[in-house]
Amino acid sequence: MFNDIGPLELITLVVLAVLVFGPDKLPKVIQDVMRTIRKIREFSESAKQDIRSELGPEFKDFEFEDLNPKTFIRKQLDNDELGLKEIRNGFDLKKEMAEVTDAVHSTDTSSSSSSSSSSSGGRIDMTKKPEENGKDDRPPFDADAT
Repeated sequence: MFNDIGPLELITLVVLAVLVFGPDKLPKVIQDVMRTIRKIREFSESAKQDIRSELGPEFKDFEFEDLNPKTFIRKQLDNDELGLKEIRNGFDLKKEMAEVTDAVHSTDTSSSSSSSSSSSGGRIDMTKKPEENGKDDRPPFDADAT
């Protein structure tokens, strides 16, 4: 519950509690807070039991933690009925990317014979910039129009 409170924050809270309540009343305040927390827990547990009894035997495996969307989705995806584990285990991203890369870089013999790039071995160099014809395709810039 308080996993993100460090030692410095804890010492600060203790010093603040001593200053606010005083050393004489602090033990009584701590007892009252603990008693209130216990009552809240008992109330929530009794409410959970009442809901489970009202739902009936069909929902005997029902857990309230499953109402959290992350937990619900994780539980459904880990279910073997859908066969998602086989799909997840059968998918190798590195292998798929290597196949795509090989397909992109491979030479297609039917298209290289009809194309004009047969002098480069049918391979397209993606690092080269396209040749500029000396003519600027952009319209002239008009500073008054903007």
